[in-house]
Amino acid sequence: MTGVMSPGSGRALRLDPHHLPVRYAARDNGADGQVRDIELDRDRVVLRREVHGIPMRIGVNMAEFAGVTMRSLPPDGEEPAAVAIMLEHRDTGLTVPLFVAAEGDDAMAQWKSWSRVLGVPLLVDDGDGSLREPFRRIGRLGVSTPAPRRRRRAAIKWRRPSILMRRKPGRPSATPTVHRGEREIIARS
Repeated sequence: MTGVMSPGSGRALRLDPHHLPVRYAARDNGADGQVRDIELDRDRVVLRREVHGIPMRIGVNMAEFAGVTMRSLPPDGEEPAAVAIMLEHRDTGLTVPLFVAAEGDDAMAQWKSWSRVLGVPLLVDDGDGSLREPFRRIGRLGVSTPAPRRRRRAAIKWRRPSILMRRKPGRPSATPTVHRGEREIIARS
């Protein structure tokens, strides 16, 4: 898979979503030297790599990405299993790693934080390669079950005045009083 691991001695990749723009290197099996440079900003991603000695620069707007996924990576040689937060694109060659760690203690927080900062939806992998949103949404608004109605005999009832529950809204009268032909009194200082 392209763009999963960072080069060097380990998989660890920890970027801070609140300190953008950032520039870093990631593993790319299709590039010369197996490395590509990534520039990440809130609005776009720029990928730089060389293929057969030809330098390439690809700029992708953030709106073209499907969302942020959290994946588990199997062990690779001497590397232990890891958790990765990825910025997913329809073209897997443009998928960008954002966070890779052996322990997934703060992976959930990173996943939600990257989604919020970049303005893309959260996605989960169904295991068959398809991606879906874990929560229902309407546009950028999350949808959930409505909160239950507040009961009248709640534990904190004594804090609220009961007269407010007995009041009825006012109704306009059928024949409103209209004052015509009168002089208006205005106080001026």
